[in-house]
Amino acid sequence: MTDSKSGNIKLPENAYRKLNEGEVYQPVIPADKIVPEVTPYSLSWGLFYSVLFSMAAAYLGLKIGQVFEAAIPIAILAVGTSVMLKRKNALQENVIIQSIGASSGVIVAGAIFTIPGLYILGLEASFLQIFLASLTGGFLGILFLIPFRKYFVKDMHGEFPFPEATATTEVLIAGESGGSQAKVLVTAATIGGIYDFCVSGFGFWKEVVSTQVFGWGQALSDKFKLVLKINIGAAVMGLGYIVGLKYAMIIAAGSFLAWWVLIPAVYFIGQYIPGPIMNATIAIKDMAPQDIFSEYVRHIGIGGIAAAGIIGILKSSKIIAGAFKLAATELRGGVGTSKESSERTQKDIQMKWISLFLLFTFIGLFLFLLFGVVHLNIWHAIVGLLIVMIISFLFTTVAARAIAIVGTNPVSGMTLMTLILSSVILVKAGLSGELGMLAALLIGGTVCTALSMAGGFITDLKIGYWLGTTPMKQEKYKFLGTIFSAASVGLVILILYKTYGFGPGGLEAPQASAMAAVLEPLMTGSQAPWMLYIAGIFLAIILELIGIPPLAFALGMYLPIYLNTPILAGGIIAHFVSKSSKNEEVTKKRKDKGTLIASGFIAGGAIMGVISAFIVFIGKQFINPDWTIMHAIGTEHWSESASAEILGFVMFILLCLYLYWDSTREKE
Repeated sequence: MTDSKSGNIKLPENAYRKLNEGEVYQPVIPADKIVPEVTPYSLSWGLFYSVLFSMAAAYLGLKIGQVFEAAIPIAILAVGTSVMLKRKNALQENVIIQSIGASSGVIVAGAIFTIPGLYILGLEASFLQIFLASLTGGFLGILFLIPFRKYFVKDMHGEFPFPEATATTEVLIAGESGGSQAKVLVTAATIGGIYDFCVSGFGFWKEVVSTQVFGWGQALSDKFKLVLKINIGAAVMGLGYIVGLKYAMIIAAGSFLAWWVLIPAVYFIGQYIPGPIMNATIAIKDMAPQDIFSEYVRHIGIGGIAAAGIIGILKSSKIIAGAFKLAATELRGGVGTSKESSERTQKDIQMKWISLFLLFTFIGLFLFLLFGVVHLNIWHAIVGLLIVMIISFLFTTVAARAIAIVGTNPVSGMTLMTLILSSVILVKAGLSGELGMLAALLIGGTVCTALSMAGGFITDLKIGYWLGTTPMKQEKYKFLGTIFSAASVGLVILILYKTYGFGPGGLEAPQASAMAAVLEPLMTGSQAPWMLYIAGIFLAIILELIGIPPLAFALGMYLPIYLNTPILAGGIIAHFVSKSSKNEEVTKKRKDKGTLIASGFIAGGAIMGVISAFIVFIGKQFINPDWTIMHAIGTEHWSESASAEILGFVMFILLCLYLYWDSTREKE
């Protein structure tokens, strides 16, 4: 819609809230208005960014262990390019550029979390294997998600905060409209970017601060394993503002249960056990709180996420049944479309084509497992295909819901669960050893990419829903972006392996190293922590029974506490801003301005994170392998000192106060 006073494009006032009975959301570009979307301009830039960011994210993720989300930087670049070229009515073209280009980050996450594990285990993977695992996974993520698009982006309008989609939408709107919105966004992005670069780049203060910096905090940590940690980044706190207090409190509650109840409880009992237990390498009495979390408590969160996914599937059974019914109707030659779904802004790829594409993808995956994974036999290929089909389908809604709630996709946790389940099933089916590990990791890579794609794509579709993009065009061209991204990632992983190698003595690839460490004992007869997974499953069921969203709570248990505490801080600020005036109009203006500032923090943090990572990468390549910005300017030791940590606390408080102060400056 257009502001009649200023002429600026702006989101409708009901974009982020629940709709009243009978109320309908009208997107920025109405359904009856046709504007350029997929053009040679948007297609070429989208594919260019999908290749560029795929290669960059894979290089940086594997070489320096930093994975960045590409959606917001691509949106900023798209807006900047259209402004520089003075391109009129470029909003929908920029949406398509962002949607195609964002394939890069999700494909990279799916690949680098698993595929390097093959090399770490001493196995070889060809370009074709990496490409096909990423490609089929990406296609499955798109195809499984499309039937749920209407549910997540339209039916549940205002129910989920969609923090990343909100930030990206604000960037696109501000870039198109200019004026005061752009000024607020640019100012916030500058402040957030400089603030985050002072942390991750210059090391002027510490990024993760902890109560251990104080004497009393260290005593609590040593004696009771009780600790509070906060990531003081502007981007994470901005994310919390958009998430809002309700979900921020649920997520934080899960984290507090893990860190302030379960970790001390595990230590209290485990301190009397002399040696390591389960798959740990050191005794509990010698573990730090982080070690207890990683070895034991986090597995409860993984079980909870898995159970929450199953609960979500059961609760969405009518939607799933409707999708199957629609597919069956169309395949029999029926109409299968409603008046609503014939509107431009509600048009999806028809279910008959989705069914056909799924069939082709399944056939391709079966042939890949049969002939591409060192020639599995037909029985093992069928088992592998069923694992990918069932787990990808079940966890697709989990990934989408996680992104919709908190903006973080727990894909590594779901992939770890996939590896464990597939390993147990494959061993029972008679496949173990090196061939079993190769099959399990490629299956895990396919599922990981599918879930990563589902989580990322629901963000694109929500952006399109708010702005009035044709969903079918986003869906069609997402396939093309996936092809280019999968090829780029496969090439980069192969080059990096040939150049540096993975694991000790080469590139660390931390996520893939963890996957390989879990997989190897399973294929040789060791046990997984099933009791911890079962505890998480029962916890999720109990939470559902008492009306607490189990996925948000389980996410809090799975994610490190230092990521959840700043989300809570942002949620608290959002609450106080919403209560800062008794005038509803003023309150609305203040909340909207706060959302714009928080989006700026996220955008600035994302851009500076990419720049910081590139600078470090170039330094390591051309100066020395241990080079960092902090080393170059002499703040390397300072950034890890107690003084830098205390300064981090102070700067974070000042940043929170700024967000509240600037948001509440809006008057009647």
